[in-house]
Amino acid sequence: MEDLSHTIDKYDNALNRCETLFKKKTADYGTAWRILRTSSLTDQIFIKANRIRTIQEVEVAKVDEGITPEFIGIVNYSLMALVQLELPPDYTLDLPAEEANERFQNASKKTRELMLNKNHDYGEAWRDMRVSSLTDLILMKLLRVKQIEDNQGKTIVSEGIDANYMDIANYALFALILLSEQTDAK
Repeated sequence: MEDLSHTIDKYDNALNRCETLFKKKTADYGTAWRILRTSSLTDQIFIKANRIRTIQEVEVAKVDEGITPEFIGIVNYSLMALVQLELPPDYTLDLPAEEANERFQNASKKTRELMLNKNHDYGEAWRDMRVSSLTDLILMKLLRVKQIEDNQGKTIVSEGIDANYMDIANYALFALILLSEQTDAK
């Protein structure tokens, strides 16, 4: 079993990579993503996860990008969705970069906190999983989110959309860690 502090370092490195890309894209594009409803963000995540699964199954990518950028996209879209859930519908679409970055970091901190709590309870079980299984879990969570969205956010006994987005981001971050460890082992 990995030392938890080692895992936290790797998690933080993967998350930092995602946050750095978010900040750069915010500098380039502003907060154009704010126009997307959370259901559209869910669909964006689904597209990325589905592409990863297809590449994993056929073992060939016709677009010259690996699956690592797709997992980064899943993390970022999940965190953007968490930001969207916090903001009222009439909130300005054009966030200043500082506010967008701060809100994104707050979402990532909550997601990291959830990871620490679950990682404690599950004993780092994800380390024994295949990246393909993490992809499947992301897809399952997305189908759950779609169902909750179709039910106008109402659930009877299930966790809400925000918890699912955090789980999706964490599964993608675990995949990024496992992929980097596979690359390092070569």
